[in-house]
Amino acid sequence: MISALNQLVDLVEEHLTEELDVHGLAGALGTTEYHLRRMFSSLAGMPLSEYVRRRRMTVAAGDVVRGEEDLLSIAVRHGYGSTEAFGRAFRAVHGAGPGDVRRAGGPLRTQPQLRFRLTVEGSSPMDTRLIERPAFRLVGHAARVPLIHQGVNPHIQQHIAALPQEEHGRLKALSDTEPGGLLQVCDDVAPDGTEGSELTYLHGVAVSRDTPVPADLDVIEVPAGTWAAFRSAGPHPQALQTTWAATATEWFPSNPWRLRPGPSIVTVLERADDFSTATCELWLPVEPA
Repeated sequence: MISALNQLVDLVEEHLTEELDVHGLAGALGTTEYHLRRMFSSLAGMPLSEYVRRRRMTVAAGDVVRGEEDLLSIAVRHGYGSTEAFGRAFRAVHGAGPGDVRRAGGPLRTQPQLRFRLTVEGSSPMDTRLIERPAFRLVGHAARVPLIHQGVNPHIQQHIAALPQEEHGRLKALSDTEPGGLLQVCDDVAPDGTEGSELTYLHGVAVSRDTPVPADLDVIEVPAGTWAAFRSAGPHPQALQTTWAATATEWFPSNPWRLRPGPSIVTVLERADDFSTATCELWLPVEPA
């Protein structure tokens, strides 16, 4: 995985002014575009699309400062059809327009070329189990919410708080398969995992394919496949989010599995009354790498 990510970075540099064939590279490396983008975003701390934009604007800044070409020529060479579109992208990265930078020589915010390395720590083994599951359903109440990487997501909080108290009991009574209990489900997450991008959040339970589902509930169909379940314990949601990050930085680079498209599921096994601490299990859909 680390080698694949570094080859992806090299591809970005070779085709900085062109469209990237990430799908083709992933196939040549024996992985999938979905997994490659998810791992890049998790390890780099930014989506691949954002990294490409920053690198393009870093290189473009040199052309702007040298002043040998007009701004339209520079814009077109870097993949923009107009000076206005180029100017917006340039300002978003550097904090100033290309005309201002050409006159003053700055300010410039450069994005260095990334290089991924595997750091072996090994002092904290991850408590993981692999489960082969037949097809099942996730049923409950769904909402579209923005993705927030750190801390409590207030949009999810509001969604759950709006449900009547007795609804939680009704959902629990429907649960008849693993993962058990009330679940926190995230689906339709963009492969790049961009902060603020929308996803589907479902507060619900898992049921077998043949379990009758009340008509007022939302349903996510989950195909048969393998799941990796990671246990976390400690302050909530910080411990869970740390475990989530460690799947990308520690587990996937050193295990022969990769992410496959599908929902991520959190089941709470134990928790404090005020939810300040919790023991959770994070379920991620995987397939052999």
